[in-house]
Amino acid sequence: MRFLVTGSAGFIGFHLCRKLMALGHEVTGLDGMTDYYDPALKRARHAELATSNLFQAHEFLLEDESALRLLVADTRADIVVHLAAQAGVRYSMEEPRSYVDANIIGTFNLLEALRAQPVQHFLMASTSSVYGANPTPFAESDRTDHPLSFYAATKRATESMAHSYAHLWKQPTSVLRFFTVYGPWGRPDMALFKFTRAILEGKPIDIYNGGQMQRDFTYIEDCIEAIVRLVPLAPEPSAEANGSPAAPWRVINIAGGTSVELDAYIRAIEQATGRSAIRNDLPMQAGEPQTTLAATGVLEKLTGFLPRTPVEEGVRAFVDWYRGFYKL
Repeated sequence: MRFLVTGSAGFIGFHLCRKLMALGHEVTGLDGMTDYYDPALKRARHAELATSNLFQAHEFLLEDESALRLLVADTRADIVVHLAAQAGVRYSMEEPRSYVDANIIGTFNLLEALRAQPVQHFLMASTSSVYGANPTPFAESDRTDHPLSFYAATKRATESMAHSYAHLWKQPTSVLRFFTVYGPWGRPDMALFKFTRAILEGKPIDIYNGGQMQRDFTYIEDCIEAIVRLVPLAPEPSAEANGSPAAPWRVINIAGGTSVELDAYIRAIEQATGRSAIRNDLPMQAGEPQTTLAATGVLEKLTGFLPRTPVEEGVRAFVDWYRGFYKL
């Protein structure tokens, strides 16, 4: 099959492209190569993918409407996986405009391009952050009207946009709400990367709320396995209560349904690095939920699969990769 993956030099996009090519699929990757974090790491990801003749890289922003429309038309993909976005809860308080441009304008441009060139299945990334302060476990049927961060607000907006296009133009669409994905080749702005770097360099790590937060951590290989299993499962229109056709659209939590306390996560890093963390305790940050925990029934029913990699195993794999990549 032919795939178009946006955000192919990103963390999840890189791993997905690599997996798809291992399965024999042709992959066109698109990435804007923004400088939000370490451009050299993004270049290294694309360079790794480019070693396969099944991969074709393109570099421009989703905001470039004409270039995006031309790429979608030329690729004639069977499947589009939309992972490109401006990520990060805290950065959205510093540079909110970049979230409007990349997440809302960029997604709109892609939806318009797909209206002209429909695909068998459109899968797009969202985030557990859309659940805000809802009681756990977060279920796909929960209302998501009160996001705690501007990042979450823009991602929730793209979900609604995708639903309207699925309803109007019958484009089968799956929205994937990721829960704290981590692992090798991870993002430098996320806790695992920052904590590992600081601990290995003997520097303090910032720990919010005394480490008394819980996250439903999802190991990258489990995340990719879930996406790949969902690819052939495009949603079909169903009948609404009034008899009118519902959109071919669904939401799926991508998580294992187990919360781990941040302190336990830090202990796993300490064990993997063989060093103790120097703690710099700080108060809870605005925009961050106390706990994330996914209801996983939809994913398990659709795919027969749930992420199950223990954090100790996943963290060790990341630390091993980090030492190798940075030649430590």
